[in-house]
Amino acid sequence: MGKHRTPYPLEFRAHMVELVKAGRTPEEFAREFEPTAQTIIDWVAQAELDTFAEGLWGRKFPPVNAAWRSAWDRVIPFFAFPPAVRKAIYTTNAIENINSQLRKIIKTRCHFPTNEAATKPIWLALRNITADWGRAAHDWKVAMSQFAILSEDRFVRPFV
Repeated sequence: MGKHRTPYPLEFRAHMVELVKAGRTPEEFAREFEPTAQTIIDWVAQAELDTFAEGLWGRKFPPVNAAWRSAWDRVIPFFAFPPAVRKAIYTTNAIENINSQLRKIIKTRCHFPTNEAATKPIWLALRNITADWGRAAHDWKVAMSQFAILSEDRFVRPFV
């Protein structure tokens, strides 16, 4: 069974957040105190969300704050990745990109009298979309090296 630990007092968390905002790093605190650096980063993120909720935009758009809070447990692990990996995850969804470009082509044409009439613009669009596939995503090399560090056992170079 896992080790049960009492939660840290709110005053302790608030003090840690203030010190991190003042310039100290979570890693320093992880060496000095018991919480991990990631736990401290989570506390800082939670404090920023609280600041957002109390600010102009949080009061103007309360559903946004509610959406972030309801998905918090699924969002926070994403921020554990380095920035290059996060960018690779949220910007390289090729299938959604293809679907949106095909929808745009179909939407402008509205009516296709035959299946062949629909096939031709879709084929031409796919040809134009795949013409750009020779280029790697921007900053992919940085993300790839981060993936190699984070998942050393699963990230292997292909045999060339």
